Amino acid sequence: MFATILIANRGEIACRVIDTCRRLGVRTVAVHSDVDRGARHVAMADEAVSLGGAAPADSYLRGDAIIEAARATGAEAIHPGYGFLSENPAFVEAVEAAGLVFIGPSASAIRAMGLKDAAKDLMEKAGVPVVPGYRGENQDPAHLARQAGDIGYPVLIKAVAGGGGKGMRRVEAPDAFADALEAAKSEAAKAFGNDHVLIEKWIASPRHIEVQVFGDGTRALHLFERDCSLQRRHQKVIEEAPAPGMTPEMRAAMGDAAVRAAEAIGYSGAGTVEFIVDGSDGLRPDGFWFMEMNTRLQVEHPVTEAITGVDLVEWQLRVASGEPLPAAQEDLTIEGHAFEARLYAEDAENGFLPQTGRLTHLRFPPGVRAETGVRAGDTISPWYDPMIAKVVVHGPTRATALLSLERALAGTRVAGTVTNLAFLRRLARHEGFRAGDVDTGLIDRDIAALSARPEPSSQVRALAALAALGLDRPQWQEGAHLWTPLAWTARLVSRGDEMTARVEARGGGSCRVTLEDAAHEVTRDGGWRIDGAPVAAEVAHGPGVVHVFDDDAHSFDVPDPLAVDAAGGAASGLVEAPMPGLVKAVFVETGATVAQGDRLAVLEAMKMEHVLTAPRDGTVAEVLATAGTQVEAGAPLIRMEEE
Repeated sequence: MFATILIANRGEIACRVIDTCRRLGVRTVAVHSDVDRGARHVAMADEAVSLGGAAPADSYLRGDAIIEAARATGAEAIHPGYGFLSENPAFVEAVEAAGLVFIGPSASAIRAMGLKDAAKDLMEKAGVPVVPGYRGENQDPAHLARQAGDIGYPVLIKAVAGGGGKGMRRVEAPDAFADALEAAKSEAAKAFGNDHVLIEKWIASPRHIEVQVFGDGTRALHLFERDCSLQRRHQKVIEEAPAPGMTPEMRAAMGDAAVRAAEAIGYSGAGTVEFIVDGSDGLRPDGFWFMEMNTRLQVEHPVTEAITGVDLVEWQLRVASGEPLPAAQEDLTIEGHAFEARLYAEDAENGFLPQTGRLTHLRFPPGVRAETGVRAGDTISPWYDPMIAKVVVHGPTRATALLSLERALAGTRVAGTVTNLAFLRRLARHEGFRAGDVDTGLIDRDIAALSARPEPSSQVRALAALAALGLDRPQWQEGAHLWTPLAWTARLVSRGDEMTARVEARGGGSCRVTLEDAAHEVTRDGGWRIDGAPVAAEVAHGPGVVHVFDDDAHSFDVPDPLAVDAAGGAASGLVEAPMPGLVKAVFVETGATVAQGDRLAVLEAMKMEHVLTAPRDGTVAEVLATAGTQVEAGAPLIRMEEE
């Protein structure tokens, strides 16, 4: 076993690796960017090395600096986590050339699975089922259109170097093919520097089921499957293991195929073979096809650990240090069921727009496995993925595990930024999901109902009014107001709407809160009672804001009565940055005539590009930002002439 390893990553995966290393007595070295100097993974590690600027290109993607840090700190090996350099074969070769061990597969194995078309050709030769399609070199549009016709519509156009849904288009009929092909190629070229595409048959009722594999470079085994069908924009939201509806015959067929895939490239370490499955008529051994192989540890690996009792990070360390596979296939069994929900700082109601902010509160229920790289008080930065945590639960059956997931999400407390917590709670209660009737289109079909943020009830607003006046603390039961009636007026702002409440102390620890549409008697006697009934709600404070937690986290701004409303004079045609980010492009000049919806600028934040458009027809009065400028949330970018 290694004495010291360096973790070339950040956030929750770096913390996850450190947890296992601590248990094994392995010393850890963290690396960090300037903005991550005080991050949780840095505090957890035995030693930390700064890599430089906030941008990944200036820090976590600097392979040479990472290797130098490993050598300077006495590390014998580098664990890449996932993302950043984890699937970069050139980095693997540089690590090995420096006399260090890369905790993962070989550079040749990564290259073999790096391009989707070449990987599928390789899998066909290895006897792994592959979706019918065209993966040739001829990229002439007319040739591709003929291939699509031969395959049969609907078809899927996919970038050969793609991932995350970029460069991907579904085409229903021949007359839509040309436009879809042009869009897919353009997107692929921008995202990957490679506009080559492949064409596949579109699978009805598709399910995304993947198999966890592990190899030692010669032989491999599998640790069963995970169902990752709950997706939005091809990004996973809730994963589970094992897959609902899985049969022993199907599991054996998929496991054998995944092992063949791993052994065909001499795979070493943890990897995942992803399959697309036709779920239109149940799961059948002849109804699954290879999609791609992820040559690294997956984000959703905890659900596999939960049902097998295996620590996959420990296995990674042991095999990379030269030990044989820690188990044989027949040693592995499935115990119970597990779910993982990805908690993000994002606004589900607003197209899942990534959010930033300081986490004033972050707490998870006892007994829940919460994989996180942040703590209360930490800031969600615009530079990196906005994941807050992975909430993982396990139970003896799918039904009990799903109930545990609902309770875990209900008991999670997070405030300081907008999150997808309410979205996850609705998804966990979705009738189709509860029945195990899942496919990759489930979320899109019900997106309006799943993503709508609930309006705060009158009971929630009553508690917020008490908190705004400081009357939520136990001390408010003491003092003169126990025998002298007192009344106050509370002002609150919720999602841009101002509200007022009259609060009157009634004595005995009770208040009457009168709102515009309701009135409630509120009592604090260890817990909250509203109109005599106990309520499972919590109240918390932040700078200039109060939070009430019930089924969701409701935040209310508490206006300072002495503050001047700076927004009062803002021009109606002012286009502002919705979040901190980098201005990538500006498409207009002063004096330009634009129509409502025309592109004005592109803002890059959290690994995504956001197009800012004209709010109305008019003329550009002033351009206030230039490409390459880093701006804060609310920064004015474009001002239009007044109507």
